[in-house]
Amino acid sequence: MQPKLIIHGGAGSSLKGKGGVEAVRQSLYKVLEEVYALLISGVSATEAVVRGCQLLEDDPRFNAGTGSVLQSDGQIRMSASLMDGASQSFSGVINVTRIQNPINLAQFLQSSSDRVLSDFGASELTRELQLPSYNPLTDLRLEEWLQERQDNFKKTMAGVVAEKELVESSAGRGTIGVVAFDTDGRIAAGTSTGGKGFERIGRVSDSAMPAGNYATQYAGVSCTGVGEDIIDECLAPRIVIRVTDGMSLIEAMQRSFHEASANKRDLGAIALDANGTIAWGKTSEVLLAAYHNGEKMNDTLELSEESIVGVAGS
Repeated sequence: MQPKLIIHGGAGSSLKGKGGVEAVRQSLYKVLEEVYALLISGVSATEAVVRGCQLLEDDPRFNAGTGSVLQSDGQIRMSASLMDGASQSFSGVINVTRIQNPINLAQFLQSSSDRVLSDFGASELTRELQLPSYNPLTDLRLEEWLQERQDNFKKTMAGVVAEKELVESSAGRGTIGVVAFDTDGRIAAGTSTGGKGFERIGRVSDSAMPAGNYATQYAGVSCTGVGEDIIDECLAPRIVIRVTDGMSLIEAMQRSFHEASANKRDLGAIALDANGTIAWGKTSEVLLAAYHNGEKMNDTLELSEESIVGVAGS
């Protein structure tokens, strides 16, 4: 079968701080080229998803792995999950620290009896696997955190409630994700994030839950946006279950995003189905997604700012 691939680098209100459209496009297309070549060579959807997530985690332009945002205490805690649609097995790590690629832990846990680990358990697994300690902090993320801390201090001194306004921060909706369809018709999805930044310690992202990352033999979805909105919509499984129950992928996306928009959610998603159909949707202004349909690469970077669902064909 003709492999298909779609990836994302988050959703938000603008491309500010990411170098503009062309810079983001180059980053996404570089990943597409390498991962699609693997799919053509016969690599499984799950392996392709892991490699795609690794490459996106290693790009400091995106809020996952290197370049993750800092939480309220100045620490980086990352989350990631992987779902193999053929076996319908989900695995993930929550709030792991000092590792280059959280998706690697999610991959290992696919064959474990305990398939989702949080902070201490994930850190212990990192040591067991003898993965080298790694600091994902970048100068830009440190500057953002220091500025946010200073702004919150000023608001507090002025008697103003010091809350992080997500609408002003694209980092707050930063995630990376990959959905792949391989030569055997198998589907897999992976999602990884550094969180929303300045959050309360212990907050859990949708990226480590089926709500934000889900795949079966019928379809696969990776979400991005405000994690709490994605969790409230239970977006990824909602779309996949609708496809399983007989809706086309585009119908499932349209209905799910219509509902999300009516509920004033701020989110986006990428998806593939068992026919090789590629789709995406967003209620946010920008969705940083790109795809390879077997013939060419394209992206969603310059779509209109209105809520939209799109399809790349089958």
